[in-house]
Amino acid sequence: MARLNDDAQWIVLMGFIVSFSLFFLAILINQSTVVGQTTAEAVSEFPKNDIRGVREVIIASESITDASERDAVQREITILSLSRQNAAVNFTRTDGTTHTYIEIHYNNGVAAYNETYTTS
Repeated sequence: MARLNDDAQWIVLMGFIVSFSLFFLAILINQSTVVGQTTAEAVSEFPKNDIRGVREVIIASESITDASERDAVQREITILSLSRQNAAVNFTRTDGTTHTYIEIHYNNGVAAYNETYTTS
């Protein structure tokens, strides 16, 4: 820039500043798009159909009257959900005076779901 006059040096310097500013804004906009995309993916990955299916089977297993058979079915539910859906499913049954409470916990590493189901 030794041969350019002062006006030309300012024009070249402003060109560099504008180009670096545009480059910085492009990186900033690109990162905000990535954040919005991962947030939307997290919402779409919530496995509500898997949770509904496991929940229905757990509630149906509570109608088995034989305690040893019910325990075997519940162990199978836990094993199958872990092997097929890669989800840890835990549930406990608590008998109250008038109601039976079933606490269901579902966790597949992305989404966690807890519920207390009450039967009369």
